[in-house]
Amino acid sequence: MRRKPNLLPRLARCADCMISAAEAPRGEWLSAFPGFDAIHAELGCGKGLFIRASAKAFPRTLFVGIERVADALVIAAERVTDSELRNVRLLLEEAACLPSVFAPGELSRLYINFCDPWPGKKRAKRRLTSDSFLALYKTVLAPGGDIRFKTDNTALFDFSIERFEALGFALSDITRDLHGEDGAGGVIMTDYETKFHSQGVKICACTATVPRE
Repeated sequence: MRRKPNLLPRLARCADCMISAAEAPRGEWLSAFPGFDAIHAELGCGKGLFIRASAKAFPRTLFVGIERVADALVIAAERVTDSELRNVRLLLEEAACLPSVFAPGELSRLYINFCDPWPGKKRAKRRLTSDSFLALYKTVLAPGGDIRFKTDNTALFDFSIERFEALGFALSDITRDLHGEDGAGGVIMTDYETKFHSQGVKICACTATVPRE
């Protein structure tokens, strides 16, 4: 991604929707930000099209977007700020920050949209649906909480389905053509998804749920 001009001043203008991992009210999100019923997080929120639309559609849910690339996050922050959304907080962090940001069982849902497929066996452990990451997600998701996963990469999708099952997640809503003949009415799309869909690329998706004990 190209370096954004005036990055720091632009991020500063959006300070109200930004938060650092050190400032995150771990275990107390819903009391620190009253008026919300649940917390949903998006890993790799990118330019923020998805999280902005989700926050508009579900005003009683607090959305936390995590993105490691500042030049993408600034666009998300500007979209959130310009839309005057109060139910979004954005962090410039890696996925590994989740346990330091959320207490065990604090998240109701985690979105993983169009993450890097990291092709090749040697790089498989870097995929956001590899075993180490899935074990991490399990610590912050509540029983009955779920991961909503979307990708255009069929090899990554096959790998992810296998790992979800191996780590004990219950799978549902599995599709290899989310926007197929029957359509996907009401599906909120990401920036990548909007582009891929316009090009006729098929989108794979599934829901992986943490079993209730």
